[in-house]
Amino acid sequence: MLQAVLRRLIEHVGALPGDVCGTLTPHIPGPRPDLRTAAAIAAAVWACLLCAVPGASAEAESELWAALRSGGHAALLRHAVAPGTGDPPGFVLGDCGTQRNLSEEGREQAKRIGALLRANGISSARVFASQWCRCLETARLLGLGPVAELPALNSFFANPEHGAEQTRALREWLAGQPSGDPVVLVSHQVNITALTGVFPRSGELVVLRRTPSGHLEMAGTIQPP
Repeated sequence: MLQAVLRRLIEHVGALPGDVCGTLTPHIPGPRPDLRTAAAIAAAVWACLLCAVPGASAEAESELWAALRSGGHAALLRHAVAPGTGDPPGFVLGDCGTQRNLSEEGREQAKRIGALLRANGISSARVFASQWCRCLETARLLGLGPVAELPALNSFFANPEHGAEQTRALREWLAGQPSGDPVVLVSHQVNITALTGVFPRSGELVVLRRTPSGHLEMAGTIQPP
């Protein structure tokens, strides 16, 4: 587990605020790693060890699919491959030309994720997405039904001070959803990490169980196709 965490952190260090398990690590600009970069990696790894949650081994993948089909569960999906980090200067919500968008690889990945869901008995779902274009496009390419925008899923990458409030809003929204049709939520790494402690890859599904009392529990993860 530690090796996987290190690999993912090293891939992203210097490129993201590092919202790992709810602990923000600083963005360290510059082309060469230094002591501050090493300290940021160490702090993030320590945070993950303190709040580690079950991954794919928590339940067999077949059991995760059965859980999603049965209701009472939700799948958080990090948007498909969109090269780059954050958004360019001049980002405007609703204007895809100002944003970081899915690549052709990302579009094909989103279609494969939809096909994977259907192959495992989920041919339709209640689909919600961040208002960022790469999330909306991922959600639509799944082909599971209409996509509703959910501001609580919007990225707080550029405004980490909003993270706690947004995470609380998303948790409350999820807790209030009725059991029934599968729920798929397309969002961003920082949002998913803040809620679950999981640092997902592009296209990775993080499955949450909603208890009768309204609490959320990690069920496991499904790797991207």
